[in-house]
Amino acid sequence: MTLSLILACLWALAANLIAMTPSRDYHWRVAYVLIALGIPILGYVTMQNGPWVGLLVMAAGMSILRWPVIYFSRWVRSRTFGE
Repeated sequence: MTLSLILACLWALAANLIAMTPSRDYHWRVAYVLIALGIPILGYVTMQNGPWVGLLVMAAGMSILRWPVIYFSRWVRSRTFGE
């Protein structure tokens, strides 16, 4: 297992442990930190292991941080189609 995949697994483990703790703001501040750390890790995984593994890791990250993805897609849709 490469270093990039180990870092991605540690990121996923940290995200799941954080999700188990109570939070007043529904973990939004932590989600921003996880996104800021996850993007370089995703690039590193893609660089070391190729685009298919990178897509799998990206799908795993999107399943963990699904609400930021949902809100971002709604924002893009409203900007694009003016709904």
